[in-house]
Parts: sequence; C-alpha cells; structure tokens
Amino acid sequence: MKGNKTVRMISAMILIALALTHFTGQINLLAPTWLWLAAFVGLMALQATFTGFCPASRMLGEGRKSGTCCGS
Repeated sequence: MKGNKTVRMISAMILIALALTHFTGQINLLAPTWLWLAAFVGLMALQATFTGFCPASRMLGEGRKSGTCCGS
C-alpha cells in the first residue's frame, strides 16, 4: 500500500473537509463527536500511504500474511 496515490488523495480530502467545516463554523471539532472517527480514519489512511503500515490490517490479522493494507 505504501505510496498509493488514490488512498492518499481520498484521506487528504476527508481531512480537508473536516478542517473546512470546523473553520467555517459549521461544526466544532473541539467537542467530542463522531466526526473524530472520520478524522482518525483519514489520518491512519494518510500515514499508511507513507509508511506502508496499516493499523486496520494489523487488527484484522491480515498485515502479516500479505504485507499490504486492507487486503489490497
């Protein structure tokens, strides 16, 4: 998965959308909300494209078999 440009763009769009909604006053990311789940997923996907380490595949036990993120 390391270097996957499509996943990198998707995760960047998730994080940009969250930042824009926060800074335009539509949501308050300082309050505990379910939007933190979207932020966590976006950050983990973004770091996976740089490092090749995917926590989701590690939790599912797929990381050791294939060496790729999320079975792809």
